[in-house]
Amino acid sequence: MYSDLQYLTVPLPEDIQKMKGHGDFELLQKIIDRRLKTDLPLALRKRLELEKEILLRIPEDYPYSWEEAEDMLRRNLKDFRNGELETFWEDNAAEWIYVNGKVRFHRLFLDNLFKTRPALAGRNLFPESQAGRTKNFQLLDSVIAKMKKNGRLNYSFHIRSTIRIAEEAQRIGEKIQVHLPIPVEYAQVENFHLLSASPGPVEIAPKEYPQRTVCFETVLKKGMEFSVEYEFENHMIYRELDFGKVLDAQPAFYTEELLPHIHFTPYLRSLAEEIVGEEKNPLLKARKIYNFITSRVMYSFVRSYSTIDDLTSYAASGLKGDCGIQALLFITLCRISGIPARWQSGLYATPYDVGNHDWAQFYIAPYGWLFADCSFGGTAFRNGAPERREFYFGHLDPFRIPAASEFQHEFSMPTGHFRSDPYDNQDGEVAYAGGHLRSGQFTTVHEALEIREIL
Repeated sequence: MYSDLQYLTVPLPEDIQKMKGHGDFELLQKIIDRRLKTDLPLALRKRLELEKEILLRIPEDYPYSWEEAEDMLRRNLKDFRNGELETFWEDNAAEWIYVNGKVRFHRLFLDNLFKTRPALAGRNLFPESQAGRTKNFQLLDSVIAKMKKNGRLNYSFHIRSTIRIAEEAQRIGEKIQVHLPIPVEYAQVENFHLLSASPGPVEIAPKEYPQRTVCFETVLKKGMEFSVEYEFENHMIYRELDFGKVLDAQPAFYTEELLPHIHFTPYLRSLAEEIVGEEKNPLLKARKIYNFITSRVMYSFVRSYSTIDDLTSYAASGLKGDCGIQALLFITLCRISGIPARWQSGLYATPYDVGNHDWAQFYIAPYGWLFADCSFGGTAFRNGAPERREFYFGHLDPFRIPAASEFQHEFSMPTGHFRSDPYDNQDGEVAYAGGHLRSGQFTTVHEALEIREIL
């Protein structure tokens, strides 16, 4: 199945593109079914089969009509003025699509406006979330200062993750397969211990497996939950990067394409050339790419990755994207420029909150693998925190749980179906014999039972 994802690079027939743009999703399913009964080239057939799955998922992320979105703004935005939603829409600040020819807004469009537009955050009638962001920034600035002073910082984590299946999605008596992510034991991760897994798992993926999970297979009982509890340590180092010490000879690994998203399109090649210019030093080239993304690509929540044909081009053409899309853009532009770059993702976990997050690594001899968190760097840029922005080029805070070292990688015990998230490993997966549950059909809760600094 994972090899089929490359066929997302195949263009859809024009008539199907037109109907998709208009949001005729139900009609499209019928048309594609009829098209698949005809004699088609293999690549086009694979593309249409993927499109059927994509069409099921797109509308789920866009629950709000224009009128509902406007009402939400009126209730949450101080001094809301008629016409503001239209301005957000025209400026591409509010994520939307057409469904049956009518505008529908993303389920997180309001959160996105407050998160990415500081002027709007000041008009938030319910600013509790902003207080949490301020507390998080203070924590980051504190640990960054400590890492710079001491050259290293270590943290211990005790985490519990639980999957609960929505009642309407429970098929009592059927065999079910469930995956829950756990840390990959590499890079900054040390001393991992799986403390418990319930019910008993059928497999624990190998220590360095690129998307590591605990896999459960059982007959589903009413109200059954699946959970893992583990502890591990993050050992982070800080070192000043000297552009003058970069070696002339650099490795060539992690510089290839990975279709459909790490794709060296003509536009991306042109963009990389424009950003890098005549620069030859790979560390300076990577820095130029980081500076471009953190200053020019606006953070934005997006629909499910599984519904976007080319995530990197999405960011490069729309100049917006969430943490993972920004990481992929950094990786792709680095690889085009001859700089090894790879994925790292999982959870961002502090004593205050635990949430999904993605970031990148890039390799520069003699330093080895370095980190780049473009979304954290971009937030720092927009909030006037240049030291924090500088830190996230080359370094990383200790509050990470890396459950994936590769993007778009199959589990060690494959599900046999198109995953809820076929690219990342953050909230786990649930599958019956007939197919996967989508994200709205199960809930994953990650809890930080203890997070503390250690020597």
